[in-house]
Amino acid sequence: MSTIPDLFRAKWIKSSYSGNGGGSCVEWAPDIAASGLVPVRDSKVPDGPALIFEAAAWSSFVAFAKTCDI
Repeated sequence: MSTIPDLFRAKWIKSSYSGNGGGSCVEWAPDIAASGLVPVRDSKVPDGPALIFEAAAWSSFVAFAKTCDI
């Protein structure tokens, strides 16, 4: 049974792949990620929901996304 982290005090960092033009803005909370769970959210909606991935699943997703030519 895993515990849902408290994201209220999390320090969110915008992904280096998010542009400055207000387009695709993804943030993650590395201080929480140290626990093995990676919270991800849309920086344009900071009070909206966050998705929480296990670190291995997030790493697999990022590795796959890097291979996509979008």
